[in-house]
Amino acid sequence: MIVLAGTIGAGKSSLTEMMAEHFGSRAFYESIEDNEVLPLFYANPEQYAFLLQIYFLNKRFESIKQAMKEDNNVLDRSIYEDSLLFHLNADLGRATETEVRVYDELLANMMEELPYAAHKKHPDLLVHIRVSFDTMLERIEKRGRSYEQLSFDPSLYDYYKELNRRYDQWYDEYNESPKIQIDGDRFNFVEDPQAKVEVLNMIEEKLAEIRQEVFVS
Repeated sequence: MIVLAGTIGAGKSSLTEMMAEHFGSRAFYESIEDNEVLPLFYANPEQYAFLLQIYFLNKRFESIKQAMKEDNNVLDRSIYEDSLLFHLNADLGRATETEVRVYDELLANMMEELPYAAHKKHPDLLVHIRVSFDTMLERIEKRGRSYEQLSFDPSLYDYYKELNRRYDQWYDEYNESPKIQIDGDRFNFVEDPQAKVEVLNMIEEKLAEIRQEVFVS
């Protein structure tokens, strides 16, 4: 099982689709288009940040349980990022101390239950797509979701900038599974067919390395 990570607009869903097709596996996507809470959050972050994160946490737990029960699946967002996303909102004053405590305790309990619910302790590989802040803004504008645009809410600029910055530290500290980082600025796999080939080759090489380590051990 492979999970993807990265900031908004990094290309997680696109790479998930490519990988699922390449490896002949099933793709699991984050619930966005049918997420009735997300527009509410962008309209009023202070009121809906906690509800949104609980919604995502529930959906991700369900997806990762399903994916871990089978072989060769790809998830376009990992449950391991959830804490980063919610604590950013909390630091911006969008969640109370009580909400943070309840969320942290719930996440810890869910992660303790995951090996029993999914019969697997962790993913086989995490793929983090790292993009610059400028690329992030370009991708957000290009995909055109109205509630994500800076024209909808100029304060999103600071939110996006801090979110992008925190992902670097999050990736450095991630230790739940083997991991690989893809330079999304250098390899525009969405629009450049050659970049797509190179990225898939990088992931294949990493998987081969992981299999070799398992075999040797």
